[in-house]
Amino acid sequence: MTFQGWTDAILDFYEGLEVDNSKSYWQAHKKVYDEQVRGPMQDLLAELTAEFGEAKIFRPNRDIRFSSDKTPYKTHIAATLAGHGYVQVSANGLAVASGTYAFASDQLARYRRAAALDLTGEALSRIVNNARTSGLTITAASGLKKAPRGFPKDHPRIELLRMKGLVTWKQWPVEPWLATATVKDKVVEVLRASLPLVQWLEIHVGASEAEPLSRKDS
Repeated sequence: MTFQGWTDAILDFYEGLEVDNSKSYWQAHKKVYDEQVRGPMQDLLAELTAEFGEAKIFRPNRDIRFSSDKTPYKTHIAATLAGHGYVQVSANGLAVASGTYAFASDQLARYRRAAALDLTGEALSRIVNNARTSGLTITAASGLKKAPRGFPKDHPRIELLRMKGLVTWKQWPVEPWLATATVKDKVVEVLRASLPLVQWLEIHVGASEAEPLSRKDS
């Protein structure tokens, strides 16, 4: 079906889930999730995959094995596009991101090496500055407070060298356009503006052959 946005049903669903994050609530409202939450996301992704790659919707269940928060369900729906585009909708509104949220150890080594070199590092700085100028936030899963080992603390790109991932991010609060096809326009705008960063990461960092980093500093 043609994507037409999300109705207020998604807001009611997630607001209710935030109050009662239980299996009984989920089962009682599963039809709403399937038709009013997941259904529109599937329609949106179907219209995006030709340009941005294969899409995957994340499971609604939380991984609580290593978390002190044992609530079973996520209070948002999210999906990836080709492993680097990201779309999220919740009772707080719409969020779109692109890039690599957390580098694995081998990726981090390649990233820091490329970010430190003048030619590739200055290219990255220009990409990041252009993304910020277009209204995107640059962020990551985590970063170091100090310079990483082996790099001077006064390096001209020390901000980038401290980061342990690199993504663009933009978020909008709930507005009437959330129930229209305008959502797609906003998603496309962010993903296209993020393409230079994605391309830089693909060339200079690439895919990982290692396990993801822990949250400890490295």
